[in-house]
Formats: sequence, C-alpha cells, structure tokens
Amino acid sequence: MAVDILLGLQWGDEGKGKIVDFLSPKYQVVARFQGGPNAGHTLEFDGIKHVLHQIPSGIFHSNIKNIIGNGVVLAPIVFGREILSLEKYKIDFSKNLFISKKTQIIVPSHSLLDKAYEKSKGDNKIGSTLRGIGPAYQDKIARQGLRVGDIISGDFKARYEKLVASHKTILDFYKFDYNSPTSEKEYLVGLEKDFFDAIEFIKKFNIVDSEYMINDSVSKKETILAEGAQGSMLDIDFGSYPFVTSSNTMAAGACTGLGIAPAHVGNVFGIFKAYCTRVGGGPFPTEQLNEDGDTLRKEGNEFGSTTGRPRRCGWIDLPALKYAIMLNGVTEMLMMKADVLNGFKEIKVCTHYKMKDGKLTDMVPYDLCDENYEPVYKTLKGWNCSLAGISSYEGLPVELSDYISFLESQMNVPITLVSVGPDRTQTIISSKTILA
Repeated sequence: MAVDILLGLQWGDEGKGKIVDFLSPKYQVVARFQGGPNAGHTLEFDGIKHVLHQIPSGIFHSNIKNIIGNGVVLAPIVFGREILSLEKYKIDFSKNLFISKKTQIIVPSHSLLDKAYEKSKGDNKIGSTLRGIGPAYQDKIARQGLRVGDIISGDFKARYEKLVASHKTILDFYKFDYNSPTSEKEYLVGLEKDFFDAIEFIKKFNIVDSEYMINDSVSKKETILAEGAQGSMLDIDFGSYPFVTSSNTMAAGACTGLGIAPAHVGNVFGIFKAYCTRVGGGPFPTEQLNEDGDTLRKEGNEFGSTTGRPRRCGWIDLPALKYAIMLNGVTEMLMMKADVLNGFKEIKVCTHYKMKDGKLTDMVPYDLCDENYEPVYKTLKGWNCSLAGISSYEGLPVELSDYISFLESQMNVPITLVSVGPDRTQTIISSKTILA
C-alpha cells in the first residue's frame, strides 16, 4: 500500500491539523515526518478546539497508530505537557503512540542558543519561535545531537552534559550571560530538572525502530498518511532562504523523515488557504498592509496557535503555489478557510511577478528577499455571502465555484476539498477526489 503525504503549500498555518483529523478515519497509520514544537496543528470538533504541537493529528482515533518519525525534533517538556492535556480524553497512548528511536531531542540550552542567534541578527532576525528547533537540527547535522534512543542508555546524562558544555562555549562567544542571576540562568537550571523528569516520562512510551515499523505497515498494505509541518515555502532548500525553517517540509522529506522509499509514495495532498499568511520575518510578495490585510487577519483569526503572534496576511500567490505543486508532485489540492473571504466583493489573485526589467514571470525568483519585483494581480468577483449550511460543491455560490475553477486552470491540479469553517463537519468534498 502506498504512503499518502499531506503537507502545506504556503508559508505554514494552512490548516493541516484539521485535514489530518478529517482524513484520519481512512488511514491505519498517521506519521509526523519533520518539524518540532514550532508546529501548531489545530483540530476542532464537538465544540472543542485542540492544538497539537508534536503528536500526530490522528491521536484522537483509537484504532490509528500514530508515529513520531526520525525527522522530527522532540522537546521532552512540551511533549509531557501535551500528553497531560490529552489525558481527559482517555486516549490509550500505549496502543496508538510510537516514538522513533532516531528522533532528535531538544535540550533546554537549545532554546538559549536560539535566543542568542536571533539577537545577533538584529534587524535581520529570522522570526524564530525560540523553542530550540533550529539549534537542535544544527546538532543533528553536526553529528553531536541526542536521540530518543539514547535515553535508555546508561551514559545519557554524560552525553547530555557534553552537549551542553559545547553549547556554553557558543553562548560565551555571543556573550550570552547565562551564568548571572538572571532569567536565563533560572531558565537553564530550572528546566534541567523538568527536562530529566520529562525524559523519565518518555521512557514509559513505545520507543521503536520506526523505519522498520512503517515499512512493515507498507508490506501489510496498511493505509498510511505522512503528516507534514510548516509549509513548502519554508523548506530549508527550496523556501524563501534564509527565512525558512530547519527541515525539509516537501514531500521528499517524508521519505527521509520516516525511512520510506520514494516508490512507496502515493497521493500528495497539498493544503493551501484561499488567501496567504506568513509569521515572522522574510519576503511575502502579496502581503496587504492595509484594510484588506486587517480584515483577513480578523476574519481568519490569524494569530499563531503556537506563539500567539499576529500573522501577516495577503492575497493568494499563484507563482509560489505552482512552485510548491511542482516540487511536491501534488495530486490533489485542499482549499482551507474559504469562508474568511465571505465579506469581500472583490478578490485578488497574484498571477505573475513583474521583475525590475519590466518582464513578467510566473516563476519564483532565486532570491525572494530581493525586493525588485512586484506582484501582478487579476481581480475576481467575490461571493459576498455566508457559506454556512453548505454541504456540497453544487451548493457553493457561483463566484466561489468560478474562483476554484480559475485556480484549477492555473495550477492544473484539481481542488477536491473546500473547508468552510473550523469544525470537522464544515468540510466539502468533491466527487473528483479519491477520498470521496
């Protein structure tokens, strides 16, 4: 059985959590393949909102195996809190949650490094969540990181102290005063106890050779969904570098982040908002620093589920979307938050970039940080009405159907799902999808 992949096509926050939860009943395995606690996958059902940071979004289904893959970086303290917040739902984690031995661990000093690196960048800071994700991935590449499988070894404490000593050398270089009686010192010393308590807590869970586990599921023809975090335009290789995350957010990342061969990849579901958002620094060609942007933020409740930061808002960007579709091999498009555009009489779509020489292109420039280009828009008529109560494609306003048809004609990929609200039930499926 092929492994289907679900990922974001923009700058993150596309609504992946809701869709994984919605699609989960069709799968026997849901596996996270990259990212860390900077992810905030929001699910809403039965009138309750849930935000998952590290745990796969199929966790509310007792018959689904949820795997935290080797491509993820795990923050033990955050993981412990997340588990405790879910206890009231009577989830049997011993049966449906598995952690790869090769998952990298975020230690408390990683967060201090994150702060030091961001501070040193001044006005050019990336906009990191300061949770230590980037430094953890740095240690992974430097071949000195700690992995979940290490916690069951007898010398884990010694390995930890060696790693932290190397971090302190870097912090000394940045003149980061972690040894003074400040919040930084309290942060490190205080969290070390919580960290080791969390490590003991993790030992109670299923720590597995996940690459064998998931390939065994493949051989048994079990249905598998690989869940991505962040978005394609934040990919470390193909995103708006250097304003990117520290992992491969593309479909190829599912292969390395779970240990599956490319031949096993099936459908690639690409999630996108009916408009665009971005958090933190970096280029955002279609950003609207005006009333339209304010309206999108208000109507879409565009505030980070992990950080609470207000998101930058703008119109949909087709060159960036087509770029992500090409790199991911997207087979179906899933449109989120169509209802946020309900009040607009007109909707703009960026179809091209106008370069500094006056030429138009629908290709993403090598350096998006170069501001010598401007978006070129096509204006479409908005539906200017509520989508409440609509449950079929046939019931959509003609203007929304026209918007969908225009996007499909530009991207050459069918839009097979439209979300018209945050709840599971506010999801419209097209007959064109394999999910129907």
